[in-house]
Amino acid sequence: GSDDNLIALLDLEFLRHYSTSGASETIFMNFRLRSSRVTGPKIRVPIGSSCLFSSTAAFRSKRMALPSGEKCSFVLLAGGSGSRMKADRPKQFLDLLGKPVLQWDLELLLGIEELDRIVLVIAEEFRTMDFLQPFVDGDSRLVFAAPGKERQNSVENGLAGVADDCTLVAIHDAARPLVTRESIDKCFADAAAHDAAVLAVPCKPTIKESNDGEFVLKTLDRSKLWDIQTPQILRPQMLRDGFKNANDKGLAVTDDVSVVELMGKPVKLTVGEYTNLKLTTPEDMIIAE
Repeated sequence: GSDDNLIALLDLEFLRHYSTSGASETIFMNFRLRSSRVTGPKIRVPIGSSCLFSSTAAFRSKRMALPSGEKCSFVLLAGGSGSRMKADRPKQFLDLLGKPVLQWDLELLLGIEELDRIVLVIAEEFRTMDFLQPFVDGDSRLVFAAPGKERQNSVENGLAGVADDCTLVAIHDAARPLVTRESIDKCFADAAAHDAAVLAVPCKPTIKESNDGEFVLKTLDRSKLWDIQTPQILRPQMLRDGFKNANDKGLAVTDDVSVVELMGKPVKLTVGEYTNLKLTTPEDMIIAE
């Protein structure tokens, strides 16, 4: 055919998934094809195109399942305004490769057949958006809850929407549309074993502490620091007890497992993926794409 339709066969043997101290990592390679003379397992890709491959997301065929004997639900937080995004609408409705960010979330979660319920925490004025209607009409597991003044209030409202016999509930930010099914399954498995688990990745940069924002106080030990993500998965009653304890003591929390920490209970770190970024600023949208 024409030059525009030239096809190369790419050897995939170099793609592999490896483990370090039991923690899986994803290998990404961004490259430009040069040759069609290769051997081994093959896929077809246009010559000269830049390709990004993830060994876990694109090529891992074995998939875990949600833990048996558990009734699992999701609370999806989509009530934030996203002021730091400096956009004309809340960030969960921004376009990401032709779809609203929230649509990517819902397609993933509603595709998990084992989930009992997905509680979407979203303002009433947004519940009739066109892209939401097929989900609302097509899957009775999707229900709504009202956002609260603070994140904690929104989570409490969402928690009230799960079934009484729910045994594990995942709290997830709609602004993290790149979370993978594999990470979700791993976190649910850890929560089933330890009652509370959170997706996290080891911190890459050096972190320094400052009291005044002008001068460095000290450098923190990076080997002990973890970047916390969502979902954060807990026993529903543990989360309710944690919120009550925090409210009684007048304590403010910025994430969900913090209320468990305040009660002195352990939280399992589930090693996630660095690609599970939170869309916060305009630059994040570029990276996500």
